[in-house]
Amino acid sequence: MLSSLIIVFREVLEAALIIGIVCAATQGVRHRGITVVGGIVLGVLGAALVAWFADSLADLAEGMGQELFNAMILLIVVVMLAWHTVWMSHHGVQMSRDATQTGESVKQGSEPLTVLFVLVGVAVLREGAEVVLFLYGIAAGGSSVNLMITGSGLGLLLGLLVGFALYAGLIRIPTQHLFTVTTAMLVVLAAGLAGQASKYLIQADYLPPLGYDIWDSSWLIANGSITGDVLRTLIGYDARPSGLQLLFFIGTLSGIILCMWWVKTRHRLASATD
Repeated sequence: MLSSLIIVFREVLEAALIIGIVCAATQGVRHRGITVVGGIVLGVLGAALVAWFADSLADLAEGMGQELFNAMILLIVVVMLAWHTVWMSHHGVQMSRDATQTGESVKQGSEPLTVLFVLVGVAVLREGAEVVLFLYGIAAGGSSVNLMITGSGLGLLLGLLVGFALYAGLIRIPTQHLFTVTTAMLVVLAAGLAGQASKYLIQADYLPPLGYDIWDSSWLIANGSITGDVLRTLIGYDARPSGLQLLFFIGTLSGIILCMWWVKTRHRLASATD
């Protein structure tokens, strides 16, 4: 439930911030409300289409073997989470600037209202499609559907409330602090999912375990306990991990952090030479 809540909250907040920015920049423009609502509806329909194709993909892969299929889905989600966090670490501010400029252009009449419709629709579609695929990967990791629905609902509600509160000026939390915390959680979540994927590959005899029971922390936090389930969801916790699980976890964690550092370094160097 916690992983789905985090992911949905993060994606909904991103979309809500883009929508809030363009709405703030286009106050007083005729038909702005119906245009924004139309863009949201378009984006939701597009995300639903992505969900339909994801379900069809699962049907086509029935003969592949459940362990291999689950591992593939989890690894795809890990790659998407890695790309998302690295990309947003550099382009998040630029997205806000572009949304502000687009809103101002529409308000001044230099851009048609359809641009606003497309911008909102694409923002909702992008974040909605990512939510669908991320949740699909979490489900492949063995999470309860009921808990996922509950977490997704809470994440949706919380994202909308925080997004509206930021737009209305009801709270003064710098958005960079919100995204710093959620980015850190997404990075650890991606590493945990990579560790779970390696476990499926070991079970399917596609990769060697590189040693069983590297440690045994069952006496402290058992796998089947409430705390163990929460930690498994958030960081891929296993009381008795294999060497390959640790390798996947550490490799993914360090790889994403290094990529984020490299992108930020390149951006600073490029800014310094301008």
